[in-house]
Amino acid sequence: MTYILYGDKGSGAFSAEAVLAEAGAPYEFKRISLEKNEQREPSFLAINPSGKMPALRLPEGGIVTESLAILLTLADHFPNARLLPPQAGPVRTQAYRWLAFMASEIYPMVEISDYPERFVEKDQAKALREKARERIRERLLIVERMVAGPWFLPTGFSIVDIYAAMFSRWRGSIGSKWLEEGHIPHLEALALEVSHRPAVAPVWQRHFGG
Repeated sequence: MTYILYGDKGSGAFSAEAVLAEAGAPYEFKRISLEKNEQREPSFLAINPSGKMPALRLPEGGIVTESLAILLTLADHFPNARLLPPQAGPVRTQAYRWLAFMASEIYPMVEISDYPERFVEKDQAKALREKARERIRERLLIVERMVAGPWFLPTGFSIVDIYAAMFSRWRGSIGSKWLEEGHIPHLEALALEVSHRPAVAPVWQRHFGG
């Protein structure tokens, strides 16, 4: 039975697709173009009334939204893929902690950085974007300091790596110049490792290029 993932290239749908690929799950990617504003069309709003992506239709027909909820759901659906450390252990606790941190402290700022005009008048948009970028950078530096190396957690690869790698690729949200200055070398190295995983590599190429 097939999972159906709704999203756009380079968006938060990357994390969900990468986890599906890593788990070896049968899935179909249905592109919803942000450029064409297709996420606001009635057909997608019927799937997710908030108009945000990604959204995942489960084989049994249910819908899961919010990227973190999708990743945790898939980790539950595919326990043999070992996408998280052992349940109830201290490292699993840290996985939850940092996944929640990125979802709550970084993700909301990405929308503000990308679309400041949704929140303020046009003449205030540039200043708001810069404030959001500052917040993203501050939070990324916190995540940077927590990378065990080569993976985020000391126990090895997990969905935390996919999530963190995704945030490090959103150059427009963060600011290309800041990234080029080399502030997050551990996250950059982690992203490179994620991009080279055999199952994830083609997904990475489609979303982010080489």
